Amino acid sequence: MVERATTLTGPVPTKPLLRVLAGEKLAVPPIWLMRQAGRYLPEYRALRAEKGGFLALATDPEAASEVTLQPIRRFAFDGAILFSDILMIPWAMGQHLTFGPGEGPRLNPPLLDGLLAGIPGLSQGGYPFHRLDPVYETVRRTVARLPADVTMLGFAGSPWTVATYMVAGQGSKDHEASRSLAYRDPATFAGLLEAIADLTIDYLVGQIDAGVEAVQLFDSWAGSLSPAQFDDWVIGFTARIVDALHQRRPGVPVIGFPKGAGGKLPRYARETGIDAIGLDETVDPVWADAVLPPGMPVQGNLDPLALLAGGEALDGAIMRVLDAFPERPHVFNLGHGIGQHTPIAHVEALLARVRGA
Repeated sequence: MVERATTLTGPVPTKPLLRVLAGEKLAVPPIWLMRQAGRYLPEYRALRAEKGGFLALATDPEAASEVTLQPIRRFAFDGAILFSDILMIPWAMGQHLTFGPGEGPRLNPPLLDGLLAGIPGLSQGGYPFHRLDPVYETVRRTVARLPADVTMLGFAGSPWTVATYMVAGQGSKDHEASRSLAYRDPATFAGLLEAIADLTIDYLVGQIDAGVEAVQLFDSWAGSLSPAQFDDWVIGFTARIVDALHQRRPGVPVIGFPKGAGGKLPRYARETGIDAIGLDETVDPVWADAVLPPGMPVQGNLDPLALLAGGEALDGAIMRVLDAFPERPHVFNLGHGIGQHTPIAHVEALLARVRGA
C-alpha cells in the first residue's frame, strides 16, 4: 500500500494507539470503544447514582476522572476517552443543559427561529468559559493515573451535530428544524456554526494542553444532510477546526467520525484534513478500505448490536472487520457507542478475540 503523507509532526509515538494514528499498521490493532465509560458498567451506575445525575458527574473532576479510568482498569483498553458530553459546548455558550431521567438531553432556550440572541455569549459578547474548567481538570487528573501505554483521548461534537441540538433544544429523528433554518437563512446558520467551531477549537486546545494526546470530532448526525449541505455544514466546518488544531497544536491526531456519511466518506476524508476516520456500523469495511485515501488510518466498525448479541454472531462480526484491513492502519472500535445492556462478558470476549488470546 502506498504510504500516505501526514500532517503529523514531532517524535515517533510509542503508544500503540498513537502509532496507528500516525500511520503504522500493527499486527494486533489497538482497541477502545465509544462510550466505554458508561452505563453498561455497574461501577459507573453506582457513582452516577451517588452524584445525582449526568451533568453533576461530568463537572466533578474527581468523579469524571474515576469514570474515565473505570473501563481501563477493568479491560485494559489502549485508549481512555474523556468522560464528558458533546453538549458541553452549548452549555459553555450559555444554554441551559439538563439530562432528565429516561430522556435525552435538553437545551434551553431552543433556537427554533434562529434567535441567536437567546444565547448569552452570542448576544452579549463573550462566553462563560469557566464552565469548561472542570473538563480540563478531569483530563489532568486522569493523565496522572493512566498506565504508561494508554493514550488519553479527548473529543468534541462537530458544529453541525451540536447545532442540531441547539436549534431544536433536543435530539430529533430528521433534524428538520436545523436543516430548514440552514436553507431559509444560511447566513444566520453559518454564524451559529462559526461560533460553535471557534469555541470548539479553543476547547480542544484546552484539552490538549491539559494532557489529551488525540482528539475525535463526533458528527453523529452527518447522515441526515443532502450532499450540498454536507459540503457546507460538515466538510467545511470540520476542515476549519482541523486546520486550526494542526496549526496550534501540531502532532496531535484528529479522528473524524461522520456517522451516516456513507458514500460521502471519501470526500470527507480527502477534504477535511483529518488524520484518521471513524466508520459507523453501516459502512462496508472492505469498500472503505478500497475507496479511502491510501494509508489513512481507520477506526471501527463493529456493530454495537453484534457485541450485545455475543457468541457466534460476535465472533463472525469481529473477524469481518479485522479481515477488511489487511494493510491499512486500523484502530478496532465499535461503529457507534456501546449499548447500556451489553454484558461485560461480551466485552471480555471481544478483547480476547481481537488480541488473539
